[in-house]
Amino acid sequence: MQSFRTELENPIVEQEIIELERKIRAYQEGSIPDEKFRSLRLARGVYGQRQPGVQMVRIKLPFGKVTFKQLLKIADISDEYASKNLHLTTRQDIQIHYVSLDKTPELWAKLAEDDITLREACGNTVRNVTASPTAGIDPLEPFDVSPYAHKTFEYFLRNPVCAEMGRKIKISFSSSDRDTAFSYIHDFGFIPKVKIVDGQEVRGFKVLLGGGLGSQPLLAHEIFDFLAEDQIIPYMEATLRVFDRHGERNNRNKARFKYLVQKLGLEEVLHLIDEEKVAIKNKTVVIDRNKIQQPSAPTAAVSAAEPVDAKAYAIWRATNVFEQKQKGYFGVYVKILTGDISTAKARELVAGIREHIADDIRITQNQNLLFKYVREESLPHLFNLFTRLGVANAGFDSTADVTTCPGTDTCNLGISNSTEMARVIERYIHEFYEDFVFEQDLKIKISGCMNSCGQHGLAHIGFHGSSVKAEGKVVPAAQVMLGGGTIGDGKGRVAERVIKVPTKRVLQVVDLILNDYKRHKSVEENFHAYYDRQGKDYFYRLLKPLSDLTTLSSDEFVDWGHEDTFETAIGVGECAGVVIDLVVTLLLESEEKIEWANKAFDNEQYADAIYHAYSAFVWTAKALLLDKGVNSSTQSAVINEFDARYVNEGLFAFPTSFSERVLQINKYEPSKEFAEVYLKQATAFYYEAAERREALRVVNS
Repeated sequence: MQSFRTELENPIVEQEIIELERKIRAYQEGSIPDEKFRSLRLARGVYGQRQPGVQMVRIKLPFGKVTFKQLLKIADISDEYASKNLHLTTRQDIQIHYVSLDKTPELWAKLAEDDITLREACGNTVRNVTASPTAGIDPLEPFDVSPYAHKTFEYFLRNPVCAEMGRKIKISFSSSDRDTAFSYIHDFGFIPKVKIVDGQEVRGFKVLLGGGLGSQPLLAHEIFDFLAEDQIIPYMEATLRVFDRHGERNNRNKARFKYLVQKLGLEEVLHLIDEEKVAIKNKTVVIDRNKIQQPSAPTAAVSAAEPVDAKAYAIWRATNVFEQKQKGYFGVYVKILTGDISTAKARELVAGIREHIADDIRITQNQNLLFKYVREESLPHLFNLFTRLGVANAGFDSTADVTTCPGTDTCNLGISNSTEMARVIERYIHEFYEDFVFEQDLKIKISGCMNSCGQHGLAHIGFHGSSVKAEGKVVPAAQVMLGGGTIGDGKGRVAERVIKVPTKRVLQVVDLILNDYKRHKSVEENFHAYYDRQGKDYFYRLLKPLSDLTTLSSDEFVDWGHEDTFETAIGVGECAGVVIDLVVTLLLESEEKIEWANKAFDNEQYADAIYHAYSAFVWTAKALLLDKGVNSSTQSAVINEFDARYVNEGLFAFPTSFSERVLQINKYEPSKEFAEVYLKQATAFYYEAAERREALRVVNS
């Protein structure tokens, strides 16, 4: 690996990139264990692919905002280091694939030149903060949520409170009660609200807590109908501290925040959050409402144009264009099939839109693009451009707009080829159900496995990859999910598992359901009402013939987009880091955390210094417990077990208990005086533990 150096305006980013390069070298030399290195690179947006020896790099774009310059830079990076493709995700990120691990520091440095980060795009931390793509131009919004999403991203980036949690945390900001950012399936979901107090507008948010999709979707709990705008970040910080301490760390299938709420009960979790408020860094965080400015509208003269296809233009305009709250300007959606756009096409797109839209592109949760501040006279030009590039399909956010994850294209966990399935279904709907391009209350979403990266858990018609056995062979299958979706204002529905069918029969599933819906729904009924009236068993019986495996044809043993007989080949998922169970590694990490604590203290960042010291306490105790064969699943369990196994047995002495010493962290304000004392205590504990373990090693050697 050749050494790479760069000079960036941000010295913190520069140091992180240098550190990544150093640790890649150490890993390749064998001095960092694979498990430890995996969690380290995930926190830097580098994710192992299904294909050995290459990486997926996730580029973190807060609330999906990307400028012309940034999009072109990402395209350049994909050309130089990846597969010349950009994948738009349901989390409003951009992913590039087939990247060499050695090249990740270099490409990160080049992205950082244009204020683009990979930091904490993967791993056990706060993931990309999402928001309604229409934020700022939504005619229904009480106010623009973009500055709030940006401040949340900024506040928790590199924050020690959420640097190494048991699992990831997902946060969304919807622009209005339509809840287009799906607050109800997030760890934190925010919906803007306004009150008038003494004649003055007061901003705040309805707050949803503890939702999530995955293999076991759970709806979030509404905990505030109105939380003042300056309180949302302090509340999140207190909650993250609770999750870090009490969340599961051994069984990753139970490590999401929703399971902590399920385990302890909502009332107890809310009590723990309240207890934590005394120790948080800031009791109030004022949001700069002007931090994210509305972009300048285009001013260049536009020559008249006629649509290349008047009929198609009329349908496209009806489904993909809306008038902004800024009168005289329009928002325009561009449908990007399966979220994949080549770098060459991305460049042509930017070149063709520059004079016609504002320099503020938003990636949508259904893997499309939104352009802002389009003038009426520019609409035909854009349609003609999109037609030439093959992205002028009508039906944004309709039944004909299918969401999907990458599936077996690149993902370790993929069971089936969700992308090709999505392409086939979209083509089928456009050909045989053209009227459904206007239907926005019936959405189809697909995931390659049960983990719901394609959001099948909140679909009206959802599919996730699976398999069945027939004739001694494995058959690619799709689990059919029905009845999910957004209701609005923080309320939603989780789709129900109905039946499993071979994947090659999904078109028949779509055909039967859409036909039945058209024939039997009443004029007033949307799909939810129709599904509830008919009942789950009705759809099971409707689709039951498609699950008959005695009628399989030879092509049904082959997945969509493949030529060979289907085989399940699931790797190790990396949506969250693994448990580090090496004693030496843990002690080294404790020492590193003490170094970080000292640096933070010297920089007068007392809250950060305290939290790093707390982590050093816990990591050191966990290392010694592992020496006794005790692998506790939560930080709170580590603290209690250390008292039971070491303090109560007289191996370590504290004035009262280890628990009381460590948990000073939520009893005091984060002052300089407390930080100094607490850091000294953590340092002394670490050195005593390290010396005792070394002495035991010498005795036993």
